[in-house]
Amino acid sequence: MVVRDFLTPSARAAVARDFPRLDVGGLFLPDAAPIGPALEEIVAALEGQEMRGLVEDKLGIDLRGRPTLTTLRSRCQARDGRIHADAKFKLATLLLYLNEPWMARGGRLRLLNSGEDIEDYAEEIAPDFGTLVCFKVGPESWHGHKPFVGPRRYVMVNYCYDAVVRDAEAARHRMSTRVKKVTHYLSATPLELA
Repeated sequence: MVVRDFLTPSARAAVARDFPRLDVGGLFLPDAAPIGPALEEIVAALEGQEMRGLVEDKLGIDLRGRPTLTTLRSRCQARDGRIHADAKFKLATLLLYLNEPWMARGGRLRLLNSGEDIEDYAEEIAPDFGTLVCFKVGPESWHGHKPFVGPRRYVMVNYCYDAVVRDAEAARHRMSTRVKKVTHYLSATPLELA
């Protein structure tokens, strides 16, 4: 499922203001850095029952009682975007992109026909502001993007099999965030720390 203009252009300034400053790559839980009220409202809507019902209807899956795991990404690294089919603990993945009009050739999500070739894609989606993408996760749900380094913001909501695995993943993300903060601090120049 691809929905363009899921958010109105008037939301852009508030989202830009409210998206946390995450200057390193990787996924972060929303509590890893303060998010503002506009982004909180968007996250609540994406995690809400109305969106859950839409995802169920569109993908033909039952998500009743399935917990969500929400993460944010702010930056893309060269190694990001490699072909993958998402972790087995996920039933569905929902992405809401929050970028200015995307001009780069890399960083465009490709929904792939196989796990072998990034050029063998069924659809390519620019991560433009307000573009929502949702897909069922399975062993053949291949996707990825060509290399891109720089800002590439999105909110990702995963519908998980159960709370135990969701909580384990959340704990893993919290530990990863601590490591990233320490690593970023240790690699900063004295001027950046002032």
